[in-house]
Amino acid sequence: MRLFLLIVFLIPNIVFAGPMMTIGEKGNISEVTRTITVKMYDNYYEPAQINIKKNETIKFIVLNVGELVHEFNIATKEMHIKHQPEMMMMVENEIILSDKVDKEKMKQMAKKNPAMAHSHSNSVLLSPGEKGELVWKFNNKAKLEAACNVPGHYQDGMIAKISDI
Repeated sequence: MRLFLLIVFLIPNIVFAGPMMTIGEKGNISEVTRTITVKMYDNYYEPAQINIKKNETIKFIVLNVGELVHEFNIATKEMHIKHQPEMMMMVENEIILSDKVDKEKMKQMAKKNPAMAHSHSNSVLLSPGEKGELVWKFNNKAKLEAACNVPGHYQDGMIAKISDI
């Protein structure tokens, strides 16, 4: 029984690791080639398009200048769609509120369900007025976008295209 539970616990991480590797990887700060500041307004990003070069490591400084909670998540469209139920669970459990992330509740819920920690190297989740950073190495060809998966935001078009130059 213990082995079965261990396998069930590990399988989601293995399944997710494969797709994560296809979009790049967490970058090393010492390899950053440039820094891009991204502003998250209510339902759009500035810039709306991010141009990258293959193997480029970018430090993103992400500012939530809107009045709502927003996410900056680098992934494929398919990965965003798979991530959205997790975000909905965070809303249903009152971790994500319209104007703040309840970080204490997030910590408590993460003890029972690690997905509630929202600790992904390709993503930041910010309350209004917060700043976050992530370093990402774009070492694979994939059709990427940065998007907000807070329920309804992706559907309203809160997406920045990521293109190779």
